[in-house]
Amino acid sequence: MNLPRRKLFFFSFFLLLVMLMVRCGNTPVAESVHPPVAVNRDPWIGHRDSVHYVGMNTCRQCHYEIYQTFIKTGMGQSFDSASHQKSSAKFDAHTVIYDKYSDFYYHPFWKGNEYYIREFRLDKKDTVFNRVEKVSFIIGSGQHTNSHIMNTKGYLHQMPMTFYTQKGQWDLPPGFENGSNTRFSRKIGLECMSCHNAYPDFVEGSENKYRRVMNGIDCERCHGPGSAHVARIQSGERIDTNVAVDYSIVNPGKLTIDRQFDVCMRCHLQGDAVLKPGKSFYDFKPGMTLSDILTVFMPRYKGADDQFIMASHAARLKMSKCFINSAKASDSKDELRPYKNGLTCVTCHNPHVSVKVTGTRVFNNACMKCHQPEKKNGECTASMQSRKLVQNNCVSCHMPRSGSVDIPHVTVHDHYIRKPERKGDVAALKQFIGLYAVNDDKPVAPTKAKGYVNYYEKFDPKNTSLLDSALHYLASPEKEHWKDDLGGLIQVYFLKRDFQTICNLVEKAGKDWTLNEALIHKSWSNDDAWAAYRIGESYYDLNKKEDALLFYRKATSLSPFNLDFESKMGIVLLDLGKKEEAAKTFDYIISEDTEYAAAYNNRGRLYFYDGNMDKASTCYDKALALDPDMISALKNKVDLCNAQKRYEDAKSLLLKIRKRYPQDADAKRLLEKMVHMKLIKA
Repeated sequence: MNLPRRKLFFFSFFLLLVMLMVRCGNTPVAESVHPPVAVNRDPWIGHRDSVHYVGMNTCRQCHYEIYQTFIKTGMGQSFDSASHQKSSAKFDAHTVIYDKYSDFYYHPFWKGNEYYIREFRLDKKDTVFNRVEKVSFIIGSGQHTNSHIMNTKGYLHQMPMTFYTQKGQWDLPPGFENGSNTRFSRKIGLECMSCHNAYPDFVEGSENKYRRVMNGIDCERCHGPGSAHVARIQSGERIDTNVAVDYSIVNPGKLTIDRQFDVCMRCHLQGDAVLKPGKSFYDFKPGMTLSDILTVFMPRYKGADDQFIMASHAARLKMSKCFINSAKASDSKDELRPYKNGLTCVTCHNPHVSVKVTGTRVFNNACMKCHQPEKKNGECTASMQSRKLVQNNCVSCHMPRSGSVDIPHVTVHDHYIRKPERKGDVAALKQFIGLYAVNDDKPVAPTKAKGYVNYYEKFDPKNTSLLDSALHYLASPEKEHWKDDLGGLIQVYFLKRDFQTICNLVEKAGKDWTLNEALIHKSWSNDDAWAAYRIGESYYDLNKKEDALLFYRKATSLSPFNLDFESKMGIVLLDLGKKEEAAKTFDYIISEDTEYAAAYNNRGRLYFYDGNMDKASTCYDKALALDPDMISALKNKVDLCNAQKRYEDAKSLLLKIRKRYPQDADAKRLLEKMVHMKLIKA
């Protein structure tokens, strides 16, 4: 068959195309490693990097009625500027609490529309110390607590007073009790802020500095960033959500049971949150898998099922047979109701309506959907008399109020739904078994290690066996890839105060490798900066100050707004005689945070060495006005007084040190020397 050249070309092309189609059609499925580019396995538009947050006021324009009820919920009132309206506390002239460990009294008061907390100390009936700080923000809806935050040029710290609304009393905040009072220095970091509030404008390279914080948890924490949804609405495009899902905004009601739980567990799962490598507390968006961003560990105790942490609602609910059975029966094929028949948080809680106005009937009706009298085991077995006492309220018996192990003066409903049990001797039975990951079936070993370290630091700092557990999950230096776990190893040995081992690890890895290849990443969590700082501290403890300075410089370059890092670098600069650079470092700290007491003390030392006694005295006084028990500032001022031949003033300071720190041998020795030299009387 003779064909014209042009027809022959097209015939050959067509034949080749058919052969290719047949070839492609016969390709085994196993060989299709990558899906076609056009396939989008994540349908939620809000997960794309190009979509941004628009703020609750934008949402309010279309969803005004929902907005009006939501702002009255615990989430809507979670955080706000300090005001009479925001505060749930009681105030009078006699509202004073006393911390016997630190010997400080605290008193809250209003001065017009401004809110203050006063810290003072008495000697007999005389006030010998007085510090007043302004309250900038109130954290907590008032359903359980109001805690207080001060703002110093963007650096946020928790203040040492909390009002516990259920009991109507003031006390120290959780974690400040029993000798752990950090006064005005507890940092409010991104992890804390990102659960108690809408996402803030956080300064990278800091621990607690913010450009801007929002006022309360907002719509987009549960629905995801809304710019794509707003653009769709403004373009006139509408989707009938009764028949289709609007993928421009996340409706948690259109998520599967697991993804719906992930939305709530992002915050209602307090515990041991361990971020995945390269992730931050900003990264989770509703509709995502939470375990892709972080793993949350919870403690497990033998014989103590009724012990739980305050914000552990989701974890406790998942222990319940009600949840387990409903999850098995749920129908995930319904796109409009993928959690159908499943027991989730929204089965009982409408997140747009305050629990205060929801009413008992709503919660009882949720129970009655399954526990109907005509069904097996559906009828309540309690006596009518018992049921009348609690107004036939299922929750009162099966989700009893109980105190949490981490927050005093607060009772919450235990979301572990079960039959009432007789309480035994929990203290005798309680035995720590270990940590388990609530939202991750198979956490990797370094994540488990970090979980144990976090639990040690946050909840159980006396239990050093937790650090041994962490080491179990980290690679030993004899392993081939041990450098991958270097940051984790450094943190564990730092908490063990085994500084020599840290330095040995660095020497084995190589300082140049550590500085120039391993510790180079800036991040919201400052992991590499912390590793560098811990190495610097280790060298400093071993009196290798030049080596320490190398790593302090690295830490401050990665995290320039962590003033603790700057302070330690300034100290080693001072020790090495680099006075000019040390002075600039301390001046920088003071310019950033005017209430950083240690910076004033160390700046005073520099003025003293330069012979400027007046400025040195001013700096020491500023440090002691912030922290009257700073022993280094007290001793520095003793040196100043002796240099100025103000021996009686020096004696007063030394007696103060002896009273506060009776075991301090230096003060005792100097007093005896001054008496021997007849500078003062015994």
